[in-house]
Amino acid sequence: MQPSKVQNPETQIEKTPNLNDRDILNDLLATEKYMTDGYSTALNEASNQALYDNILQIFTETQNQHRHLFNLMFKHGWYSLDRAEQQQINQAVNQFTDYKNQFPLH
Repeated sequence: MQPSKVQNPETQIEKTPNLNDRDILNDLLATEKYMTDGYSTALNEASNQALYDNILQIFTETQNQHRHLFNLMFKHGWYSLDRAEQQQINQAVNQFTDYKNQFPLH
């Protein structure tokens, strides 16, 4: 049986009241996540094409930074993922296949 978590070995850090690398990365990751949410809303509401293009560029850079920070935390074992069971995967595939089949093909 496979483990239920997907995780790299954890990089050990000093446990002190001061911020450490993990704390800082976790804060940055959360900040980038909230920023992309805000930029996504701004994209939906932008009425000017030049403004939309600028926000889209900033959104893309922010999203890429978020992904980089996530990968860095995962590499150090500070972020783990739950392993999906095959039944869960099959259910998701069936659900989205059903959604796709509701739309007529062009």
